[in-house]
Amino acid sequence: MSTTVDAMRRRYPDVFVPAWRRNRAMLAVLAGLVALLVYGLATLGFLHPRLIDGLGKLASVFVMMLPPDPGSAERAIIYLKALGETLAIAFLGTLLGAALAFPLGFLAARNATIGRVVRFLTRRSLDTLRGVDVLVWALIWINVVGLGPFAGVLALMTSDIGSFGKLFSEAIEAADKRPVEGVLSTGGGGLHRVRFGILPEVLPVMASQVLYFIESNTRSASIIGIVGAGGIGLHLAEQIRVLEFQHVAFIIILVLIAVAAIDWLSTRLRLGLIGTRRVTTA
Repeated sequence: MSTTVDAMRRRYPDVFVPAWRRNRAMLAVLAGLVALLVYGLATLGFLHPRLIDGLGKLASVFVMMLPPDPGSAERAIIYLKALGETLAIAFLGTLLGAALAFPLGFLAARNATIGRVVRFLTRRSLDTLRGVDVLVWALIWINVVGLGPFAGVLALMTSDIGSFGKLFSEAIEAADKRPVEGVLSTGGGGLHRVRFGILPEVLPVMASQVLYFIESNTRSASIIGIVGAGGIGLHLAEQIRVLEFQHVAFIIILVLIAVAAIDWLSTRLRLGLIGTRRVTTA
């Protein structure tokens, strides 16, 4: 056995070298990242004693949030209506963003676009839309159309166009080439190639992504409401400002319940769309 091992070591000397010696460059990069992390933590105050004091204050705020209480039945109804507005903002913003990004995804995909210049310009435009945070888009649209849920819908739509365009184009580029080749072999043209070769494969994936974004945008719609874009976020900001932490806890619970319900529903819709076997959930 030892003779065989010695022969293998002579024939393949790099195999038995410890990984850390073969990946010195990777170790150097990792050490640099760790040093950068420590520097960032020290610079931003994570290693400062005030972090301990802040954790103590956080515990006291948490105690003041118990028990969650809207204050009155009338105020609870107001919060529920605001939550409904938030869900409407998330739903409309997501669907509008997906609808506008659908053709852009084909223009940005390498295997479906009409030209390299069009693909380049489309991808850079999507990068621009995606590179600006939804909160910034909310501030921009508030100055354009005024306060309210309309600005929130436009903010989510604008941000989602960039995200959906990238995801849709990647799904199109990853589509199986065999259906496309089959369509072309029967005399189909460019539009037939997209309609019968690509769309049937990527539509379930796109629909699954849209369902996920509806759930994600429910949280985003709660945040952009803080700057005046409608929804329950405005009430959340007001209650935090006046230190009504029991009201804050009630609003947070409402948002968590809504997100959990949407997640439950979207999971089952995704399973039906992508044809995955039904799974048992706790």
